[in-house]
Amino acid sequence: MLENILDTLDLPQLGQRLQQARKKQGLTQEAAAKIINVARTTLTAIENGERRVKASELMKLADAYNREISDFVRDKPEVGEFQVQFRSALSKTPEDEARIGESIDLLQELCQNYLELEQLTNKPFVQNYPPLYRYAGRPTEQAAEGLAMAERNRLGLGDAPIPVLREILEQNVGLRIFYFPIQPSSKFSEIYIYEPTLGGCIAINKLHTKGRCRLSLAHAYAHFLAHRSKPTVSLADQYQRKPESERFADSFAQYFLMPTNGITQRFNALYQAQGKVTPADLVKFAHYYGVAFEAILRRLEGMQLVPSGLWERLKARGFKVQEAQQQLGLESIPEWTEQFPKRYIELAVEAYDEGELSEGELAKYLKTDRLTARTMADNQRQQAQAIEAFDQDIMALVDA
Repeated sequence: MLENILDTLDLPQLGQRLQQARKKQGLTQEAAAKIINVARTTLTAIENGERRVKASELMKLADAYNREISDFVRDKPEVGEFQVQFRSALSKTPEDEARIGESIDLLQELCQNYLELEQLTNKPFVQNYPPLYRYAGRPTEQAAEGLAMAERNRLGLGDAPIPVLREILEQNVGLRIFYFPIQPSSKFSEIYIYEPTLGGCIAINKLHTKGRCRLSLAHAYAHFLAHRSKPTVSLADQYQRKPESERFADSFAQYFLMPTNGITQRFNALYQAQGKVTPADLVKFAHYYGVAFEAILRRLEGMQLVPSGLWERLKARGFKVQEAQQQLGLESIPEWTEQFPKRYIELAVEAYDEGELSEGELAKYLKTDRLTARTMADNQRQQAQAIEAFDQDIMALVDA
């Protein structure tokens, strides 16, 4: 059976997939050749598409590369390798470069898996991409605010807070967004890459707080809107000297999540009602807009609504934001910060239920073991059934 499939495959394409899998596993051609008991030159010929791999050889290589046979023989979309040009200002160490390289590889793998699931279920991603925003010759901050307001209007957000930013950018724009640890967490906040077949792809550092993750996501969205074809690894360190494109993205993120009109109206209403604005009010303010306490203070300082340096003074006096949030009974920001988009999990379970994926392949797509994959599939089905039952109840009320 496998021999028949191999007879129909494009040899250069199969060879390239084998080569990429070998390199990601950290094996040399000589080591891989020993696994299938051939000369290194023979393995080179296989990877160059000059010699057809045997079924027995492919099974051994797939096992050595920690891959499924289907990874090599299934008809998959071909996408370009993710490449990021590191800035000299990154001040990276060789260890940092290796670790961020692993995160970039993981983002590419997840985005390509996402596209494969869409093809298996025949449910392509609807992309609602605006034209590339050009602001050359305009003041950076003015251009960033103009773009933020334009995008809010395009997405129907007005001046209100954005409680579920990730879902809006996934569902209403069509971006592929994943949350996972990016090390070192003190240095890197997010990765943004655009690839023509996959579209906009974003990885957010899950090790950061939800409020900080939302700022990182809005920051990455600015790069998609204004610097679409330029892949970016953004720094978490705010004290690094930043190029103009990073300053633009920083400004956009603030204006997009904390719009001037909405902030001004809410702050003035609060002041008129009480005659003052307390630190507790500011903690509620940050929670209302779903951002970090420091971020809202920086924004209010920039708008000259609170004294400059307020954040530093509160911090010096030992003001503890988390304790204040608990005392005020503020619940966690309702942002989905799991590794996969909800739609990704839905498609994976649907492909599994339709027989397009084996249990092992489902576990691979969900980056877990088979038992956990089965549990995730059961949970997804239960959620789908609950939503369907709810919809039926609502329709019954409408029709009554």
